[in-house]
Amino acid sequence: MVKSTRDHLYYMRKAIHQAKRAMELGEVPIGCVIVCDDKIIGRGFNRRLTSHSTLAHAEIIAIRQACRKLGDWRLEGCTMYVTLEPCQMCSGALVQSRIDRVVVGAPNPKAGCAGSILNLLQMKEFNHQVEIVDGVCTEECSALLTDFFRDMRARERGNKTLQISE
Repeated sequence: MVKSTRDHLYYMRKAIHQAKRAMELGEVPIGCVIVCDDKIIGRGFNRRLTSHSTLAHAEIIAIRQACRKLGDWRLEGCTMYVTLEPCQMCSGALVQSRIDRVVVGAPNPKAGCAGSILNLLQMKEFNHQVEIVDGVCTEECSALLTDFFRDMRARERGNKTLQISE
């Protein structure tokens, strides 16, 4: 069941919408959706700051929601669309969930475990491997992160300047 490029674009835009929700809360803009039988069954966006939890990654939130929706811990037949390449925690959760495919927006050169640093999703030593499709809406996903961190650094510089002048 290979999705078309049009489908990948459609669902990645839904993941981007989730990332923008994170940004509205001051969170790093990472979002994802999980699709099964052409229906979104899980949504998530980064909430580490607002929930005060290391575990509140977009992927983990979406996996929990999808598992509840299906009534099973296995996400066989599902595809995750995520705006940033999953980290080691999320990649491990994806392998454990038996998800079929992960469609990635932007690479994550500092923590990516779907090929950037290492590839946990396709290690032959594990009992499950996850298909990876990358490069979907890469520019838009990367720009969200670049703009967020640029604005955050500018705010921090502004706060330091304000403190010095007081």
